[in-house]
Amino acid sequence: MLAVISHSDCLLHDNGPNHPEDADRLHAINNQTIMSGLEYVLLHYDAPLATKDQLLRVHDQSYIERIHKMAPKVGFVDIDGDTVMSPGTLQAALRSAGAGILGTDLVMSGKANPVFCSIRPPGHHAEHDRAMGFCLFNNIAIAAAHALFDHGLERIAILDFDVHHGNGTENMFAGDERVLFCSSFQHPFYPHTGHDSDTRNLVDVPLKAGTKGPEFRQAIEEHWFPALNEFRPQLIFISAGFDAHVLDDMSHVNLIEADYGWITSELVSIATKHAQGRIVSMLEGGYEHGALARSVVAHLNALLD
Repeated sequence: MLAVISHSDCLLHDNGPNHPEDADRLHAINNQTIMSGLEYVLLHYDAPLATKDQLLRVHDQSYIERIHKMAPKVGFVDIDGDTVMSPGTLQAALRSAGAGILGTDLVMSGKANPVFCSIRPPGHHAEHDRAMGFCLFNNIAIAAAHALFDHGLERIAILDFDVHHGNGTENMFAGDERVLFCSSFQHPFYPHTGHDSDTRNLVDVPLKAGTKGPEFRQAIEEHWFPALNEFRPQLIFISAGFDAHVLDDMSHVNLIEADYGWITSELVSIATKHAQGRIVSMLEGGYEHGALARSVVAHLNALLD
């Protein structure tokens, strides 16, 4: 049964006025899920707090300590040009990382499958020792490391269709042949990485501005699917960013809800073939609330099918 993991603490992270990554993103997803009727077929779990030991699997100890020390009791602290901490941020970030840990445990134990983590702040830009791009801890990398070390898996795939390259995830797993990382993203575009990778376990698919669904689907079919079928992952993680939607002004890629439904259905088929159907999906970007919410519902429907 499909499980959704979230926590009210994720609403407490405040980036300040007029910031695109706001708590209303989760409210919109929740409301659309109820309106769609999906609410009645979902299992709900509260995300736990990730421990420092779990964070240390992918993050530098001094970086973790620095983020804890910088957490403000009042006001805001700028981590970089667009990454902010408020009094609720650290708790939200630890819940977001903990969601992937719990999701992995649920899928591996058979208590739920697949799993979608409706969380914020996002994570895929956070590197080993650096926050960036709205991200503090790399949620999906932490979950993947948990699957490798605590569940003993030997082959994990991470698929990232956020419109921005998952530089943090790539940074952490480049050269690790236990992990296949596939990322599609607009290029040239923030964070201006991912187009020149030469490591065997990385499959980058740069997309030109103006790319529409048919071109996106063709690129994924040509590059991701052969690599996935050759790799035969035992568990699939999805960095589910929905900011490549045509209505999202954070990018210039023109996808629609049906494209997110399509790619999710294809990944479900691959997971069924190689990974006993095991999928953990974690929310990344998506900043136009209506488009985000409808795209997530398309994603959830495809996960259920």
